[in-house]
Amino acid sequence: MGGLGKRLGDSAAAFGAVVRNPDLRRLELAWAWSIVGHWAYLVAVSVYAYDQGGEAAVGLVFALRLIPAALIAPFAGMLADRYRRELVLLVTNLSRVVLVGAAAVGVFLDAPPALVYALAVAAAIVTTPFRSAQAAVTPSLARTPSELTAANAVASTVESVAVFLGPAIAGFLLAATSTEVVFTVNAGMLAVSTFYLVRIHAPRIGRDPEIEAGTIVSEALAGFRTIVSDSSLRVLIGFFSAQTLVAGALQVYIVVTAFDLLDQGQAGVGYLNSAIGVGALVGGVLAFSLTGAKRLSPPFVLGVLGWGAPLILLGVWPEPAIALVLLAILGAANSLMDVAGFTLVQRAVPEEVLARVFGVIQMLWLLTLGVGALVAPAIVSAIGIEWALTATGAFIVGLVVLLWRPLARIDATAVAPEAQELRILASVPIFAPLPGASLEHLAGRLVPLRLDPGTIIVRQGDAGDRFYIVAEGRVAVTENGRVLSELEAGAYFGEIALIRDVPRTATVTAQTPVVVYALDRDDFLAAVTSHAPSSEAAEDVVSARLAGVPVVGARLSGG
Repeated sequence: MGGLGKRLGDSAAAFGAVVRNPDLRRLELAWAWSIVGHWAYLVAVSVYAYDQGGEAAVGLVFALRLIPAALIAPFAGMLADRYRRELVLLVTNLSRVVLVGAAAVGVFLDAPPALVYALAVAAAIVTTPFRSAQAAVTPSLARTPSELTAANAVASTVESVAVFLGPAIAGFLLAATSTEVVFTVNAGMLAVSTFYLVRIHAPRIGRDPEIEAGTIVSEALAGFRTIVSDSSLRVLIGFFSAQTLVAGALQVYIVVTAFDLLDQGQAGVGYLNSAIGVGALVGGVLAFSLTGAKRLSPPFVLGVLGWGAPLILLGVWPEPAIALVLLAILGAANSLMDVAGFTLVQRAVPEEVLARVFGVIQMLWLLTLGVGALVAPAIVSAIGIEWALTATGAFIVGLVVLLWRPLARIDATAVAPEAQELRILASVPIFAPLPGASLEHLAGRLVPLRLDPGTIIVRQGDAGDRFYIVAEGRVAVTENGRVLSELEAGAYFGEIALIRDVPRTATVTAQTPVVVYALDRDDFLAAVTSHAPSSEAAEDVVSARLAGVPVVGARLSGG
């Protein structure tokens, strides 16, 4: 109980940190207004299409929304890697305001349905860059790894609330007013979302020059290459795709279950969907317990199993009350899976291609969602709804049994480092400006070294290959045999040779038994040069040391 209490306390603290982080708070509020309006808009579009052309029109609009968005998703992710991500979010929202507003005017003026459909589809397509840009900008706004996980949990909870709040708002407005009013309200929600986005100030991130110089196709394929080159990442995204395949099928299963299996009619469809939404909300709250967790593959797998097992049980135990409970469990598992999975991807993928990787994930989600919805009627027709539910659930459980070990390996490369290592890095002025995810990534590359007294750590005139932070003990800095200073825990050295690409300017020798953390040249330079505030801080430190001026936050010279 004590451990659980501590974890919940840490979760509450992390949530508070998200609220206190101005840019993260604005991002979450922008997401809330955007996603609630999105779900309300989807209901209004479906109702309009049904009024104009029946079920066929609803299906056509659904397909036109899904397929183009899936095809452009990797290119949409590329936009968020080439340009400032908060700017991509802003332009996306402004485009949606214009298109949804035009659709509202079209309905009000009795424009041809084809025109309204075109505007609705265009509004859905321009939404595509939003999710990948949002997921990619979050790590740069989070100040600690715990804050990143908490931010993902907040985003998941907001989406869970939107699943039933957006349709509820649309239903109320449609009952009291008309379709164009819902469209107009959605445009207003997007305008509020845009207001928060305008006030976000994400740090500038350096871009890989090789990627910048590439062709558009090559840049878009960078997300695919990143996934293909990492076996654990492939398995993780494979699970995501399998889950959305089942989610697409579930949209059909719920309708058939409500009418044919549970005999609950139209109201049953609403009840079952609401159960998923309520469960997702509860799961989003519970997902805050993942804050600070070092290993996220176990809760991710638990979330996957939470999709399969309820479907199996629903197939063999088709009772209305049981169905509501099982689908609520499925909704909670979905939130758990999303938070753990998103954080694993953000930890494992290099920041410069993160948006493109999320673009690929989004493409796969949209495609598998559509495929699931297309094949579900054939499955139900062939084996009946009970066996369809059972077989689909068994498919997910079987994947877990087969692929658990490869997935677990992703924690080996994306594991959260010890809090001590993060504190050590954050205490260095050069690294202090780095966002939480970058600090976490860098802390995982620190190499601890225990050295005896008299050990020469760096020698004047040698080439620079590492940066060092003193964790324990005392070292001496000498130049041409003259002692310059003595350095203790919290000090650091070695940055001058790395940043200026010159030989070591001093010799550093252990005076007592010492523990130092070493960071290889490539990792050091990649972190510093890819983040403008860190690059400026490093230049300030080097310039001050070469000029003999004491550096704030540092108690040493040399290297």
